[in-house]
Amino acid sequence: MLDKLRVGIIGCGKISGIYFTNCKTFSVLEVVACADLNVSRAKASAEEHGIPRACSVAELLADPGIDVVINLTIPAAHAQICVQALEAGKHVYVEKPLAVTREEGQHILAVAERNGLLVGSAPDTFLGGGIQTCVKLIQDGWIGTPVAASAFMIGRGHEHWHPDPEFYYAPGGGPMFDMGPYYLTALVALLGPIQRVTGSAKISYPERTITSTPKFGNKITVETPTHIAGVMDFHSGAIGTIITSFDAFGGTLLPRIEIYGSEGTLIVPDPNTFGGPVLVRRHDAKEFSEIPLTHGYTENSRGLGVLDMAFAIHSGRRNRASGELAYHVLEAMHGFHDASQEGKHYIMQSTCETPQPMPGGLVKGMLD
Repeated sequence: MLDKLRVGIIGCGKISGIYFTNCKTFSVLEVVACADLNVSRAKASAEEHGIPRACSVAELLADPGIDVVINLTIPAAHAQICVQALEAGKHVYVEKPLAVTREEGQHILAVAERNGLLVGSAPDTFLGGGIQTCVKLIQDGWIGTPVAASAFMIGRGHEHWHPDPEFYYAPGGGPMFDMGPYYLTALVALLGPIQRVTGSAKISYPERTITSTPKFGNKITVETPTHIAGVMDFHSGAIGTIITSFDAFGGTLLPRIEIYGSEGTLIVPDPNTFGGPVLVRRHDAKEFSEIPLTHGYTENSRGLGVLDMAFAIHSGRRNRASGELAYHVLEAMHGFHDASQEGKHYIMQSTCETPQPMPGGLVKGMLD
């Protein structure tokens, strides 16, 4: 049995609940503290989830007994908290995106390397049974050689349901930076790293009106593109297209992700989930067939990337939801915006290893 890693969670907002819940089920992790700029919110989370200690951010970072920090702050604070945690000698796992700017992302990775620490980043949904089944199908040759892919994330925007939607329309937000990480991370896990991108991006509605509570009626000035259409050339030779939008109603008949191969087509499940369904139509079939999932972790397993990082820390291997993967995705997202503004292809400056497939037949809570 591996020694437990002591975990501190910074940021006790909407997403934190599933991390508190899941990390408590992983025997190699022990959540010992939580913090938030609003200490009363941290205290409420600690009481709800049975966490021994609630404190300020500074106190958590200064605690020498904490091995790993899970950073669940808003995107604008990701880089600052990650760097502070790394400088304090702690491994860090951050919600997506890794950072707002490429420079911030590069700085996080540089500080981690200098201190001999690991960086992990959401999304970790690609580690779930749905996408891992798709990885296996591709590797086993079910659709032949992948030649193309398409991805669609089309909705009407967070002001209709989120209690605090403003940051989704600030720099570092928008549909590409909010949902793009799920789709691009899944595509890299399936097809490998990206070589170049191009795209078109626009702000369709310069002002949004909040219709959710408690901020009903408040206005939001939009500062980032809300409809992005992109094209990706992968090093593997495949060509991908992606649309992310907060500007349209519906779009539900579109597939989340499809991979087109020389011998068939693969429909990949929603990359914002861990399960299925997975559908394949081979060249000699008239219709798609659902494929039983070959891997576990099909329920909402957010925090699985932290578990994987814990095993990587103990064994010395690379963690799958790595900082390098997250930075590669961050650069691609900026690349779409840059290409739109400059009217040319953006050549990727980074690359990353294709994440190692998850083993099959894992017992819950184990990865190696």
